[in-house]
Amino acid sequence: MTLPDRIVEAEREGWIGDVEGLSVSRDAAAEKIEQLDARQRKKESPVFMGIPSFNQVAVRISSATNGA
Repeated sequence: MTLPDRIVEAEREGWIGDVEGLSVSRDAAAEKIEQLDARQRKKESPVFMGIPSFNQVAVRISSATNGA
């Protein structure tokens, strides 16, 4: 029996305390899943390492040679 099924059963039987407890568990599980998904998305995203682009390097070189 799944958690949503248990919540439905508890509501049907009038077990208010169980409904609350199961709902808290469901919400905590959903939050944990979202945290894990966010962690996975972060791992899969590119990381900027601070390497300058060609244009940034070219500007620095031309500024240095023109100023000397």
